[in-house]
Amino acid sequence: MVRITQLRAKCIGCNACVEADKYRWRISKKDGKCTLIGGKEKKGWYSILVDDHELEANLIASKHCPVNIIKVEQLT
Repeated sequence: MVRITQLRAKCIGCNACVEADKYRWRISKKDGKCTLIGGKEKKGWYSILVDDHELEANLIASKHCPVNIIKVEQLT
């Protein structure tokens, strides 16, 4: 399993995560920020557990995020 977390409040809406994985990320039409599809909010952080096949694309999303608000970790 892979945990993806995002501090959405600090998002600048650059679209880098959407480019890396369009199935897990999208730009909100309401505020222009990126949304973690399926993510649950807790204290400002959005988080979701996904299968291992999503690891690579989301590592790329995390790496290319200019404000460094996406964290991806592989759970054992």
